[in-house]
Amino acid sequence: MTHALLIYNARLLDEATDSPGALLAVNGKIRALFHGYFTNFSTVERLAKAVMAEDGCKDDYGIEAFDARRLTVTPAFIDMHVHLRDPGQTHKEDLNSGLHAAVAGGYGTVVAMPNTAPVVSSAEAALEVNRRAEELRLARVIQSVSITSGFGGIDISHLDKLDAGQVPLITEDGHEVASAAIMLAAMKKAAQRGIIVSCHCEDPELAAAARTYRVSALAKMLRFGLSASGADEKSALRSVPKAMLEEIDVGLEKANRLLALAENTATERNIALAREAGCAIHIAHISTARAIEAVRNAKLDVLEEQGYLLEDAESDAYDDAFDAQSHADFSEQAEDGAFRITCEATPHHIALCGDEEPFIRAIVNPPLRPESDRFALLEAIRDGLVDVISTDHAPHTPPEKSAGSPGFTGLETAYAVCNTVLVRGGHIDARRLSQLMSANPARLLGLNKGILKSGCDADIAVVDPDEEWTVDPSLFCSKGRATPFEGRTLVGKVRNVFLAGLNIFEA
Repeated sequence: MTHALLIYNARLLDEATDSPGALLAVNGKIRALFHGYFTNFSTVERLAKAVMAEDGCKDDYGIEAFDARRLTVTPAFIDMHVHLRDPGQTHKEDLNSGLHAAVAGGYGTVVAMPNTAPVVSSAEAALEVNRRAEELRLARVIQSVSITSGFGGIDISHLDKLDAGQVPLITEDGHEVASAAIMLAAMKKAAQRGIIVSCHCEDPELAAAARTYRVSALAKMLRFGLSASGADEKSALRSVPKAMLEEIDVGLEKANRLLALAENTATERNIALAREAGCAIHIAHISTARAIEAVRNAKLDVLEEQGYLLEDAESDAYDDAFDAQSHADFSEQAEDGAFRITCEATPHHIALCGDEEPFIRAIVNPPLRPESDRFALLEAIRDGLVDVISTDHAPHTPPEKSAGSPGFTGLETAYAVCNTVLVRGGHIDARRLSQLMSANPARLLGLNKGILKSGCDADIAVVDPDEEWTVDPSLFCSKGRATPFEGRTLVGKVRNVFLAGLNIFEA
């Protein structure tokens, strides 16, 4: 039976379009876009029925009408980096709570990390998670698989059985593959199969050294009730002796400097290995100026190989070239045996400075960085170097977070944070944000989504880019409540989400 959805009186927005109009979806696919001011349903309904008549549809169906009320109709977001904690850690999050959080945040597809219990280290285990998620009829889950079996750092034999159509991405997220030789061998296997290697770039030995300082500082923070979530805590700070507070902050600064070095050295190593292997590499949650420069240099090398001249590196031509790379079909490129590199940034690294109160003592990996690193990240987003915005949604229980578990809950605040900081802050326009949150991740993963185009999946978010709201984590769908944006007023609210043309979320 034909199901037709007609969204009218809308602002149509994707990476290439920003105009008033209407959208017709038929049987889960976008069928047509009508540009212009359509505030009356009967007017646009006649256009829709004419299109459907051309397709051979009989005039005995009903068209579901949705008045967008001049709100923004945009492709549902795609998150390449979430922790759903299922299986085995469902006290933190489960598929039901995590996917309700996803759709509340405007997401239609999420890539789940494999650091569950047990670690997802086979196609069979990944497909079982996908199957259980599909039964919920919420956001689609693409379960990733670990690079080494069980995060053991040695066995990569399971990679021989992976199919990029089922498992497009492998990662050791939350860890790093310590052995360069094993990482190189894994990258070669991934290159043969057209699978993306997503890298949590963090040298393990430097990270272990940083952990010593962090654990000591956390013990002191717990004693005085200081939060590890980056929440504003003026009252708690008043009870901390000045000398103790300085001791805590100095310890965390030492940890963060080591973690910056850990990210920088591992990023450079992994890029070199990926180039040797001829694989597609994706740098997760990039956060330092030096790591950004390493990615920039690697992309410039690729551009030079494609015929761009290095002496033009300071010109607008390079910004255009980075943008052209963003529009490339990465899923096809991953299969050609050539080195490709992409990277993602998180909303919290985009928005927050780790040198300022109350975020000095926020515990997350990678840490919130100094303002110089944040400015470098903003520049990389503006000039097209950053390909994707991912949340690194990492829910923890309150006791775990108080004890220093490194992560934030992020699915339900991501759009508003990015709209507030990036778009309203004047760094990028709304089309570029749609590219970062929808079109580019769809290309990387080989999905028929992410843009408003006839034939694409009708995964659509309706957002109000001007609505102000105050973050109250007690209202989250996620089980995770730790967010550095608690109490902060953001601009941009998700009102509805349609998946395959069906309205599955309404705020």
